[in-house]
Amino acid sequence: MILLNDFFTIDEKTVSETEIKAQLHINAGHRIFEGHFPSQPVVPGVCMMQMIKEILETVLEKQTNLIEAAELKFLAVINPLHNNIVHTSIKYVDEQNGVIKINASIFKDELMHFKCKFSLQKTGA
Repeated sequence: MILLNDFFTIDEKTVSETEIKAQLHINAGHRIFEGHFPSQPVVPGVCMMQMIKEILETVLEKQTNLIEAAELKFLAVINPLHNNIVHTSIKYVDEQNGVIKINASIFKDELMHFKCKFSLQKTGA
């Protein structure tokens, strides 16, 4: 894991066979924000994607690689100084060929920050 337990932590999580819902706490003091952007921190889009990937890997206890990013919509910035608690919904289908299809979002109340559809390939333990 690259970001989990350093850039963000999972405060609460509920898991079903097809969906993960979680409350996340973003570390506003993380060194990423020194460069993105000094005195005006914004969670990078690539970090939002990685957070979803790592949450799924934690639940499935499998590592994955991105194989397709069908839709990535960055709808509102996350400034961790003003908004360091967000929620995520990850709906997924774990196919028999080792591919996991994902439809996920990161949001706070009614404000949608990120929506995506992508596919991952399981790679190991």
